[in-house]
Amino acid sequence: MNFIIKIIKFIIITIVCIGFLVAQKTIIHAGRLLDGKSKRAVSNRSIIIEDGKIVDVKSGYVNGDNEAKVIDLKNATVMPGWIDLHVHMSGQMNPKAFGEEFYMNIEDVAYRAIPYAEKTLMAGFTTVRDLGGEVMLSTRNAITAGYIKGPRIYAAGKSLGTTGGHADPTSGLNRKLQGDPGPLEGVINGTDDARKGVRQRYKDGSDLIKITATGGVLSVAKNGKNPQFTEDEIREIVKTATEYEMFVAAHAHGVEGMQRAIRAGVQSIEHGTLMDKETARLMIKYGTYYVPTISAGEFVYEKAKKPGYFPEIIRPKALAIGPVIKKTVGMAYKMGVRIAFGTDSGVSPHGNNAEEFRFMVEAGMKPIDAINAAGSIAAEVLGADDIGQIKKGMHADIVAVPGNPLKDMSLMTQVNFVMKGGVVYK
Repeated sequence: MNFIIKIIKFIIITIVCIGFLVAQKTIIHAGRLLDGKSKRAVSNRSIIIEDGKIVDVKSGYVNGDNEAKVIDLKNATVMPGWIDLHVHMSGQMNPKAFGEEFYMNIEDVAYRAIPYAEKTLMAGFTTVRDLGGEVMLSTRNAITAGYIKGPRIYAAGKSLGTTGGHADPTSGLNRKLQGDPGPLEGVINGTDDARKGVRQRYKDGSDLIKITATGGVLSVAKNGKNPQFTEDEIREIVKTATEYEMFVAAHAHGVEGMQRAIRAGVQSIEHGTLMDKETARLMIKYGTYYVPTISAGEFVYEKAKKPGYFPEIIRPKALAIGPVIKKTVGMAYKMGVRIAFGTDSGVSPHGNNAEEFRFMVEAGMKPIDAINAAGSIAAEVLGADDIGQIKKGMHADIVAVPGNPLKDMSLMTQVNFVMKGGVVYK
């Protein structure tokens, strides 16, 4: 008898669970719609969502049946969930950041990433590309499994650099602590190391490869723009990454390092601060995307004015490079370089990602192009065909802001609705 009762209970629970799994239809009434790709807004649209996907977009306001949930965004501008192609969610810049590795364990870093991930999602960014930080592979998995709230993450894991380069984790340390890190730690020298470094990232579970093709502003080293890989090394990284179905993103400030990376076939140039017209033309020729991260330049420039915030070896680099990025973006945009959205949040504060939209417009971009840079253009960089637009078949990643951001970009920081995968978070 007890066995029969257990079977009946199991059947009832199964039926109830199936009922929950059958997706409720959701209809969003959008007063103004920017679809992430088109150059103009449309009015009075209904977005129909089932099972976490957009199944249709219709003109007018469709009336839902008794089982449909209707969300009224008639007084808002509705867009696809934004994509930030350059974040570091495992940390956030502060005056003590350069000593954290001595007193923080990896578990501490992992737990610290949790509120950063949620802040990013609540700011309207439903997908991000995390470009450096081993712990983010686990954070990505935890979000996917539903353990914590956050954006969809494409994670690079540990960045690849050269000995003494921007991604060498032992640069600036006492000689006794420096050791001789290799491909396991993300430090490569030569084409053999290049192959092994990529394969190690694949083994770790990385979605893509990030290299530091030049020096960096925040590395404890004098030069922030010198090339730090040979072209053959980068070419081998790209070749091996392609074999493992991964793209390569290249941090680069100086022209020579950028040009080596572009010719070697990287997918995107990050920062690109000192780009000249010759380099811009090369990017157009090779189809390389540009991810400017103006937010980081603005942030480090302001903080470098405060004695003691950065180590003294960093301050001159931050003061020199920070103010240049907007001018570079304006030049690249006018020349026709494909510009995608990225902030370098983690240098600038998490949750403030949408400030980048305003910076892009101040640099000379049209508002619609800045917005689409975080939509379909960013999705192209990821090689993703199911995010970045509001149209049939896409993930139901949707954000909304009050008013018309095409006339006032400051509204992009006033997100009042966030949906990811059909689930409303805000």
